Amino acid sequence: MRDPHLSDRLRDLAVATSLLTRLPIHLPAAAFDHGARSAWCWPVIGLLLAGLAGCVALIGQATGLAHEISALLGLFTLVVLTGAMHEDGLADVADGFWGGHERGRRLDIMRDSRIGAYGVIALVLGLGLRAMALVSLGIFMIPGLFAAAALSRAAMVVTMAALPHARRDGLSRATGRPSAMIATIACAIALVVALLLTGKAALPAILAVAVATAGAMHVARRKIGGQTGDVLGATQQLSEITALLALSAAL
Repeated sequence: MRDPHLSDRLRDLAVATSLLTRLPIHLPAAAFDHGARSAWCWPVIGLLLAGLAGCVALIGQATGLAHEISALLGLFTLVVLTGAMHEDGLADVADGFWGGHERGRRLDIMRDSRIGAYGVIALVLGLGLRAMALVSLGIFMIPGLFAAAALSRAAMVVTMAALPHARRDGLSRATGRPSAMIATIACAIALVVALLLTGKAALPAILAVAVATAGAMHVARRKIGGQTGDVLGATQQLSEITALLALSAAL
């Protein structure tokens, strides 16, 4: 007899994969009606992405490529698998939050497909810091990649649950807001993964992600009164960067 709870969990994984990656998952439109319910497994999707990126990095090392090049290939794989949606969110938030002087104008700039100076600077610094942190992790690059991927996706869920929607439309609005219980489950998964893979070094990374997430939520509330898909993407990027930097310092 088919377990309905297992079916629900598998559906959540499929919905989360479709929302957070560019992997070819084809689902009926009705599957996304309650997309927020799948947020508990977003850290799991982070692990999937980190696993694929880590495989590419390991293949690069096995073929004799320098550690730095292998790390960049892993980072490139992450960007490709997500369609650069989180990087796009970081750039849009940088342009909107600091390119507009009032809430409506900021939201308009964030929706504009063109990129400005703030967005370019944010992308260059973000990718550069992630790349350098991965390289500096050395033999701990793969565990660090997994831990940062899980923690940063949990940060997105917390932001979704804690902040109201800043728009009446958009991807975040359509996805909905997860409950406190779902956010707690996502955090628990991410914390367990980080602690298992990086040991005590996970503690400063967890603290760094918590501070980065709280800071991002404070700025988002002050600038636009809530969260959007771009804010979630920017939160993921900032959390991943801070996690990798903290792990680099600790390991």
